[in-house]
Amino acid sequence: MVRKIAFGLLWLSVIIYASFFAPEIQPNTFELIKNLCVGKWQGINPLVISLFYIMGVWPLIYSALMFADGRGQKIPAWPFATVSFGVGAFALLPYLSLRQPNPKYLGKKNLFLAILDSRLTGFALTIATVLLVAYGIGTGDWGDFIRQWQTSRFIHVMSLDFCLLCLLFPALLKDDMSRRGLNNSQIFWLSFIPLFGPLIYLCIRPSLPDKDTEVRGQELGISS
Repeated sequence: MVRKIAFGLLWLSVIIYASFFAPEIQPNTFELIKNLCVGKWQGINPLVISLFYIMGVWPLIYSALMFADGRGQKIPAWPFATVSFGVGAFALLPYLSLRQPNPKYLGKKNLFLAILDSRLTGFALTIATVLLVAYGIGTGDWGDFIRQWQTSRFIHVMSLDFCLLCLLFPALLKDDMSRRGLNNSQIFWLSFIPLFGPLIYLCIRPSLPDKDTEVRGQELGISS
């Protein structure tokens, strides 16, 4: 119950902050978002470009845990994971508040879950992220980014969203490790490394079992 209240209050707090305390919405915000989406990057700070596309990587990182986690929940994970592609942590916090602990995975993996569960997906996301970070840091203008962070609600809230996604990942990690039979505190603490900790985890974690051991036993007629 404490966990549910804490995530609920955090969700409410970030909504209030983004709505009333973040900088004003700039007149060119919609045009900026449109240009970022269609690849018209001329005149846009590479740091903004990099951050924008990394915010598209984050929902995939979370989906790699959430869709398996959602199999044992009363609420489905897919609506929250889908909406997170647009609003990030603002969509994930309600799921974290409503979900129950779920250390087991029941049922067979379909093709979609098998792709999310694959280490190759982790490697692909890691390579994409390294390229984005290298592009942003290598060619970006930090002074301009700080100025935009101070004056643009879009840049400011997107940065806040990035920080929240870094901090919230361990909330799903313990159960995901349990579903895979992992009992390694070093791997858990690794996830606290911003952005790259979760990516490393996706690259090294073992696959989910196709079926829960208990279910297998029941199908084979084995009683405990």
